[in-house]
Amino acid sequence: MTSSNSNVVHAFRIADAQSSVRHVFIRDLMLDALIGVYGHEKENAQRIRINIDLAVKETPSAVEDRLSDVVSYEDVADGIRKMVANGHVNLVETLAERIADMCFNDRRVEAARVRIEKLDVFEDAASAGVEIERYRSE
Repeated sequence: MTSSNSNVVHAFRIADAQSSVRHVFIRDLMLDALIGVYGHEKENAQRIRINIDLAVKETPSAVEDRLSDVVSYEDVADGIRKMVANGHVNLVETLAERIADMCFNDRRVEAARVRIEKLDVFEDAASAGVEIERYRSE
């Protein structure tokens, strides 16, 4: 959901006490990526902005104040950084799917919403990109 006067992504309602679901998110992760189908995009990195929303099943041990008991947004961000640094990707859709798949490596993640924006595609637009939402299939 984007406000009408800016390109700020606002959090969707994901946290749910009745279902024991926690909302873990990353806002405006800015990276330089080799992404796109055109020659100049394969040779020159371009700015992208990534937003992640995860629905995470809460565990009783989370109140023990141990990082190992929660989904670490630092681990998610580091995984995204490594993925982007790994080399060229043709489509933002492909990168979004890969990021969602990576998030599901943690069994506590029930759903993932991934938004990727290319920031310098059009002179007359703030960004262009894709947003996906995926649910654990198991």
